[in-house]
Amino acid sequence: RMEFDKLIEDFKTKSSEEISKEDEGILISEAELLGQREKTNRHIRLRELLLENSKDASLVVMTLPMPRKTSVSAPLYMSWIETLTRDMPPFVLIRGNQTSVLTFYS
Repeated sequence: RMEFDKLIEDFKTKSSEEISKEDEGILISEAELLGQREKTNRHIRLRELLLENSKDASLVVMTLPMPRKTSVSAPLYMSWIETLTRDMPPFVLIRGNQTSVLTFYS
């Protein structure tokens, strides 16, 4: 958790002040961090599992975690991605469009 806090340090609002319109989407508010705490902890735990199981892999392929557009700021989302992939082997994050692409023949 300390690594994550250090990562977002430059993007957090410095106090409990409201984020101005021009800084909206650039800074992470304390309210957003509290609201997204569960997802943040999930990404930190996922990193632990990735380190445990994939640290020595030649390539890691994973589905890209997709945020809801209005519920998470870009800096927080990118911090989650950085948390997952930092100091890991080459990583491929795949984004789908919710359409099945497997074909089954019977």
